[in-house]
Amino acid sequence: MVNEAVWKEIVAELANRSVTLVAVSKTKPAEDIQALYDLGQRDFGENYVQELVEKQPILPADIRWHYIGHLQSNKVKYIAPFVSMIHAVDSFKLLQEINKQAAKYNRTIDVLLQMHIADEETKFGLDEKEIFELLEYYEAQQQTLTNIRICGLMGMASFSDDTVKVRAEFARLNNVFKHLKATTFLAKEHFNTCSMGMSGDYKIAIEEGSTMVRIGSLLFGARNYNG
Repeated sequence: MVNEAVWKEIVAELANRSVTLVAVSKTKPAEDIQALYDLGQRDFGENYVQELVEKQPILPADIRWHYIGHLQSNKVKYIAPFVSMIHAVDSFKLLQEINKQAAKYNRTIDVLLQMHIADEETKFGLDEKEIFELLEYYEAQQQTLTNIRICGLMGMASFSDDTVKVRAEFARLNNVFKHLKATTFLAKEHFNTCSMGMSGDYKIAIEEGSTMVRIGSLLFGARNYNG
């Protein structure tokens, strides 16, 4: 069930700040996505490859699909024909695979590098040193990586009520983003996305420089999990 009033409120709020809304539709039926599409939403985020592959053909062709979950290299081929942006690139191997699969369809796929900013132990995401190392590899092999565009960074703050802590984590991500924009990606206009902020913390994220937020439960209600 889509909350139309909340969607309109968030869209108006973000429009004033030039922030892109990605509606996180994982576990939600195609009818809910269609309902939000009919209101004017075009960017949708999914976490599971199989679910996205099932939804994509039965929904409007001009939806911009964002893959926001952890992506295994062997699954890239399934979404390469249509995905608009892949958010959570956390290895050079994955970057190479996205380029390889995009080339098969004569496409360029936009990607974000995932930076690990939360306190919680997680398997995914690069620290600052690893991001700079990955970009060194990228620059050295850029001539062969012509079917991807690195458009920015993404990160998830700690799941915490401590807003000072959350704010500091977002600020750290934005500082690295700004540094890369002024150095490695100087004069590269496509490097313009600092994706951070979800339903519970997107307002803080925007205050700390987010240009893209991923919101699900505020728009669609609680997730539907079967089993």
